[in-house]
Amino acid sequence: MTEFNRDVHRELREAMVAEQIEARGIEDERVLQAMREVPRHLFVLPAYSDRAYDDTPLAIKEGQTISQPYIVAWMSELLRLEGDETVLEIGTGSGYQTAVLARLAGFVYSIERIPELARTAVERLADPRAGEDRGGAPREGGRDQRGGDRRRRHAGST
Repeated sequence: MTEFNRDVHRELREAMVAEQIEARGIEDERVLQAMREVPRHLFVLPAYSDRAYDDTPLAIKEGQTISQPYIVAWMSELLRLEGDETVLEIGTGSGYQTAVLARLAGFVYSIERIPELARTAVERLADPRAGEDRGGAPREGGRDQRGGDRRRRHAGST
């Protein structure tokens, strides 16, 4: 494989999963695979793209952060999703957790109260490089009132 064909981000995701997530005890193979697939660098600010796969939360906008990869995997594993559930996520943020959940559940509704974050998450989730468009788009202010089989609230949400 030539240097031009190498997918550096895929290699970084593989290392992230092995060193930060599996090494800490996350065992759900579906969660591990989702973490390998979702390109976290597309969900961070360009200024932090070189740190996208580091073991740390990163600033996004509006004083919010994208959770560190281990926390995203841990919260996802705790839901014990089988693939046909409807999930209500409160606090879309960057959309990274939404993209991970979309690979694990039948459908994801995500609500974001900060308009700027909702707009940028919609753009990121619609990007074909972010993967399968299974999760739908976050709704500003929670206009979509349908509940889910599983609910997950981000720590920073109010």
